[in-house]
Amino acid sequence: MGGLALILDTQLSASDHGAMSDRLFETRRLSHELAAPLSAEDMVVQAMQDASPTKWHLAHTTWFFETFVLTPYLNGYQLFDEAFNYCFNSYYEHLGARQPRPKRGLLTRPSLDRVLAYRQHVDIALAQLLAEQTDAPSALIHTLEVGINHEQQHQELMLTDILSLFAANPLKPAYRPTQPRSIPAPCEPLRWIDFAGGVFPIGHGGKGFAWDNEGPRHEVLLRPFRLADRLITNREWLAFVADGGYETATLWLSDGWAVVGRENWHAPLYWESRDGEWFEMSLEGLQPLNLDAPVAHVSYYEADAFARWSGKRLPTEFEWEVAAATAPKQGNFLGTAALRPMPAKAQPEGSPRQMFGDVWEWTQSAYLPYPGYRAPEGALGEYNGKFMVGQHVLRGGSCVTPQDHIRTSYRNFFYPHQRWQFLGLRLASEVA
Repeated sequence: MGGLALILDTQLSASDHGAMSDRLFETRRLSHELAAPLSAEDMVVQAMQDASPTKWHLAHTTWFFETFVLTPYLNGYQLFDEAFNYCFNSYYEHLGARQPRPKRGLLTRPSLDRVLAYRQHVDIALAQLLAEQTDAPSALIHTLEVGINHEQQHQELMLTDILSLFAANPLKPAYRPTQPRSIPAPCEPLRWIDFAGGVFPIGHGGKGFAWDNEGPRHEVLLRPFRLADRLITNREWLAFVADGGYETATLWLSDGWAVVGRENWHAPLYWESRDGEWFEMSLEGLQPLNLDAPVAHVSYYEADAFARWSGKRLPTEFEWEVAAATAPKQGNFLGTAALRPMPAKAQPEGSPRQMFGDVWEWTQSAYLPYPGYRAPEGALGEYNGKFMVGQHVLRGGSCVTPQDHIRTSYRNFFYPHQRWQFLGLRLASEVA
């Protein structure tokens, strides 16, 4: 996930200045709250190469503000520790050498206490900067927005990386106790919604914040299409498993079939079969599989194979965006505190459900630049443009995405084999 901001409103009123300050420090506090249930040992371990330790996330988001906000804009700012640029730079080649991503779990030092002191040091300096910059220049406003949204991205990553860590632990520990929930009504049968073809505007409309990969806004030609009104459920995925979906080579892309064999995939990540019953690892520990909840933690290869087994396909990102424009931006996000995908709620026919939240939805669209896209200059320009190859676009956000972080034009992207995030799917087809 990532990008550089596109902001048109470049001057802050006094109320706007206060609102940005509140958002900044609320975001910083939330990162601490998300880390609070963990032990110091939990925060240093890296379960796999795609994930990062919680301690690293806390330090990296702080390094971001220190590097891109405080160093250029606060006169006399003193770096907390010069060595932290090596330890906590992620992938900014402009800014020098860094700890290799697969080895972030080796950073037992600096200690957690020192990382927390680093966060406090930077937060004090950010408060000083905002107190001094009552008439902040547009470039500073721009970069603060990037920093807030960047930390929100890492809040989602913190939770998915914690889940990855606890799933690898033989004790299957819970990040938090199981929450009491009412038993939902059985999931309604999947319905189809028809969308007319035509020429449609795609991308960010230019008002407010967006990442650079959401523009430039442009037009696309779409043929009439049909979209499933909800996400695919665990129950429906079980039918795919029972029908030999993971053993039928003709359902799979060649690269996907190679991964299935190499990694011995036979079900979504975090599923376990015990005495004929299916369970799923969650942030509340190992739980019985909720059959009516959306399937999660499936790769693009798996989503594509399921769609082919169903006689359907995945939507393009443009079809998804056109359909999402008809739905309210409401759903099961981080703020609902479910921390897991939840069954679709009943609603009248003709309106798409679960377009936002629950799981990121795979699309069949390769992650490529929009017409006229140019990566911004400088280190922040490395955020998106250099990753536009070999990945696929996902839309909609997940159950651990902050709600005010998402919008209809938001483009997430992952490699087709990855599945540790909350990744799921809805089906599409042509209109007969």
